[in-house]
Amino acid sequence: MGDHLEKGQHALLNEGDENEMEIFGYRTQGCRKALCLIGSIFSLGILPLVYYWRPAWHVWANCVPCSLQEADVVLLKTTDEFKIYSWKKVMWISLSALSRTSGLTPDHPLITDEEYIINRAIRKSDLKVRYIKVQKIRYVWNNLEGQFQKIGSLEDWLSSAKIHQKFGLGLTSEEQEIRRLICGPNAIDVEVTPIWKLLIKEQSVKLHHLVESHNSITVSVCERKAGVQDLESRLLVPGDLLILTGSRVQMPCDAILIDGSCVVDEGMLTGESIPVTKTPLSQMASSAPWKMQTEADPRRHVLFCGTEVIQARAAGSGTVRAVVLQTGFNTAKGDLVRAILYPKPMNFKLYRDAIRFLLCLVGTATIGMIYTLCVYVLSGEPPEEVVRKALDVITIAVPPALPAALTTGIIYAQRRLKRKGIFCISPQRINVCGQLNLVCFDKTGTLTRGGLDPWGVVPCDQNGFQAVHSFASGKALPQGPLCAAMASCHSLILLDGTIQGDPMDLKMFEATKWEMTTSGDDFHIKGMLAHTMVVKPTDTVGQVPVEGLAILRQFPFSSALQRMTVIVQEMRGDRLAFMKGAPERVASFCRPDTVPSSFISELQIYTTQGFRVIALAYKKLESDCPATALMREKVESDLIFLGLLILENRLKEETKPVLEELISARIRTVMITGDDLQTAITVARKSGMVSEGQKVILVEANEATGSSSASVSWKLVEEKKHIPLENQDNYINIREEVPDHGREGSYHFALSGKSFHVLSQHFSSLLPKILMNGTIFARMSPGQKSSLVEEFQKLDYFVGMCGDGANDCGALKMAHVGISLSEQEASVASPFTSKTANIECVPHLIKEGRAALVTSFCMFKYMALYSMIQYVGVLLLYWETNSLSNYQFLFQDLAITTLIGVTMNLNGANPKLVPFRPAGRLISPPLLLSVILNILLSLAMHVVGFVLVQKQPWYLMELHSACTMRNESISAIITSPNAPEKNRSHSPFSSFENTTIWFLGTINCIIVALVFSKGKPFRQPTYTNYIFVLVLILQMGVCLFILFADIPELHRRLDLLCTPVLWRVYILIMISSNFVVSFAVEETIIENRALWLAVKRCFGYQSKSQYRIWQRNLANDSNWPPLNQTSCSDMQGVSYSNPVFESNEEQL
Repeated sequence: MGDHLEKGQHALLNEGDENEMEIFGYRTQGCRKALCLIGSIFSLGILPLVYYWRPAWHVWANCVPCSLQEADVVLLKTTDEFKIYSWKKVMWISLSALSRTSGLTPDHPLITDEEYIINRAIRKSDLKVRYIKVQKIRYVWNNLEGQFQKIGSLEDWLSSAKIHQKFGLGLTSEEQEIRRLICGPNAIDVEVTPIWKLLIKEQSVKLHHLVESHNSITVSVCERKAGVQDLESRLLVPGDLLILTGSRVQMPCDAILIDGSCVVDEGMLTGESIPVTKTPLSQMASSAPWKMQTEADPRRHVLFCGTEVIQARAAGSGTVRAVVLQTGFNTAKGDLVRAILYPKPMNFKLYRDAIRFLLCLVGTATIGMIYTLCVYVLSGEPPEEVVRKALDVITIAVPPALPAALTTGIIYAQRRLKRKGIFCISPQRINVCGQLNLVCFDKTGTLTRGGLDPWGVVPCDQNGFQAVHSFASGKALPQGPLCAAMASCHSLILLDGTIQGDPMDLKMFEATKWEMTTSGDDFHIKGMLAHTMVVKPTDTVGQVPVEGLAILRQFPFSSALQRMTVIVQEMRGDRLAFMKGAPERVASFCRPDTVPSSFISELQIYTTQGFRVIALAYKKLESDCPATALMREKVESDLIFLGLLILENRLKEETKPVLEELISARIRTVMITGDDLQTAITVARKSGMVSEGQKVILVEANEATGSSSASVSWKLVEEKKHIPLENQDNYINIREEVPDHGREGSYHFALSGKSFHVLSQHFSSLLPKILMNGTIFARMSPGQKSSLVEEFQKLDYFVGMCGDGANDCGALKMAHVGISLSEQEASVASPFTSKTANIECVPHLIKEGRAALVTSFCMFKYMALYSMIQYVGVLLLYWETNSLSNYQFLFQDLAITTLIGVTMNLNGANPKLVPFRPAGRLISPPLLLSVILNILLSLAMHVVGFVLVQKQPWYLMELHSACTMRNESISAIITSPNAPEKNRSHSPFSSFENTTIWFLGTINCIIVALVFSKGKPFRQPTYTNYIFVLVLILQMGVCLFILFADIPELHRRLDLLCTPVLWRVYILIMISSNFVVSFAVEETIIENRALWLAVKRCFGYQSKSQYRIWQRNLANDSNWPPLNQTSCSDMQGVSYSNPVFESNEEQL
């Protein structure tokens, strides 16, 4: 249809965003709609069901294409690989009610001002607004630009000056009313799905309860004319001015802080309950969008919906004010809820293969229908009987319980995970866990302990670094700027008399032996905010140069900036600025003459031992300028370097055993951290991620400078336990000469975020090669973490990401499986959340994923065989124009298959991770061969039983008495001219063929369940599933009882005939033979991994996964890795040059 689009019929919605869609305009035609209505009636509701699953067909059948401006229906198609269609009605909002109450006319200033999207959406002629609602978000028709645009948030182009000017005093009541009508209520409503819809949709009760409390909050809003008034949060609109008072306030929307400061608990969004300080958006003269005005993270000005304002501090005698930025589902919380309601489809082969297999079953059913029609028409059966029997074949060949059976394995796995403290909001990803072959880990708080213990400080003066002050010595830290920096450069707060905040900041502050309080009558500074945080030396410290420091302003820590800065005021002294952060970053802001020449070597002494190193610096500021007016760029310049704070970054006890378990299972482990590169290398060695004897190759990439092009170099990092200071000149110890075995042994690449960025920009052909052995990625920003995970996915890895949920959210969402380590069960930052804050959850998830995946395959095979067993049996009986009775079907479906389907999935995961994964798709040779062979075995058994029963000497005797006749009388009865006719019975279904086929099929269903119930290597042995084993024993016992018991009433109820005991033994022999052959085939061929590997080698099969292809290519490349070489980027690609030794001075 894309080739025949009318002008203006097609456009893009959310262009450039993750949820980008194509939108097409359509107009409903009455005659088409009438025909579809008639078709729905005559199809008995089947047509609407088809339209439900194929939305595009509904639109094409009911409507004709037209421009978006004239459309009353729009067709939406996602632009991702899935191309999912949906359709929406175009609706109208009328402002006529406002025109009567507020005197709103087309020439009113609020209508004629077309600066904002809301005004452009109002049609001047009749004061109406066209809109569509897609995934809970409203999109209004922009009459000026001729396109649908998202509504419910402030425009992105607004500058800070515009925000202060337009919204700093609040909206008028007329503006509020207009925005309420057009933007809709500020509510995150999750409807509880009605019972009648549960057949096709999932229930949302838990999610409804999760967001319910957000919708009923009373807030204070400043209206431009009426002043401050209390308002229900549902009535908030973008642009409203919130007045924040008190503490423990739940945010009902996203808002930009424009006055005062706040301390916020963002645990609901990040999974980490560490207070975050929010600073006001400064009013700048720049016309640039407010998000782009500084290099700092703009989120530090935003109070997010769903978070809790722990503390609100006004500037002086004013109030804490915030402008509503986004409402409803446009908010951060709304976005997370929408991600749950509308999850991104997973491109997992298992589900695609399931659809294909079902189509094959439909094809098989079609063949059966044709066969049935031929048999019954030729037999002269009535038409209604022919149709009924033909339709029966479909329900038999295509098992309706298949989706439910596949889901039960996931449900049981989810329950087992919950018992281990692992919570899941995307159950379908449990199967994906079973395919993971690469897991990325954050370092701090994930591999290492979250709480860093201060080990010591290395002060610095004009003569260079001084002796280390160890905290273990018990001596007090010398008072001075370094101690003051540690006491004040943090984001700690005082709440209810308790100091709260980042654990590292807390440990650093406690090491100073200072105390924290709020400003009172004894501490007055001009321009200081009320209740400003003040830090003071305690009496135990002794003689101190200052009485106390008031923290006037904070530039909070940002992962992207790798630093934080505070402005403080000494009591009766100078105004100072203190900075702390990554050593290289802090040093770059300091005066070069204050940074010791041995800075790099001193840093390496501690990073090589796995310490976390923080640098500190300061400068004096002018006191005449208000702290709030100072620009960050001015404050963070010409600093004086103070020294290094050394923190112990110990491994968690669980880290090394878990990594060893993953590596032994051939699952790649990768470290992605924002910490120092050398510290990351040391932690990788200590944790076992890089084992003894393996080499680490440092990859350094540099941007193009002047005439030189971008370059990348490879250098071997030497492992040393003790590094003498006088012999060390480089940041990382590099070998100049590489022994011959260096290339042959296994190796790992280590690189920084800067190098990763350069490689992505200038060495795209090299990046996959480096990623194949890239293990350590340091100084990575949150955005780079996400990009790295995506690059691994491009190599066809199934990637897991495990982080502490703070700055890893992007990577956690990008990965196939994201695992957030958090104590909050309700965290929605990633698909999986572990209540236990260590990485033991990773192997648990993989084991349960593998078990769930194998369970899905077992259930799929069983349900396919169960339907084929019934299918074969029924078609054989159709040959005699007979069939199974309702009670016989019911016994097989409920007493046998349903119980097996519920209990077969109860096997737990194997506690040992084996070094290979289960098959990831149904269309795999072993699985298909297993299904085909078992179908053929069942077919052969049924045909043999069907033919042999007709050849028995008692086959023609009176049906109800065959089992009571002696063998010697059989021949007499057969030769007697008065022998009764066959098929004389009270039931139309009773026959010897029916009885034989039913017993063979019913008991075969039990046998197949036992054969297909896999245990090791991915699940616990079948005998440990006591309920399943007990069910099989009971079912087999009941079937054998029915087979050998001579109870006429029981036979009559099940429409069975009594047969001689010898024939019952023959049935048992046929079933036993089928079991022996099936079990032998399954164990010696289907589950024989060595055999299948030999078959692959014999036929020369090689994996088509990208990472496998790169592995084979690199294994044959004798020049890889290019140690001690430098590669340069040019227009033609990558060229190699001979290694040139560069001195330390040249590198600096």
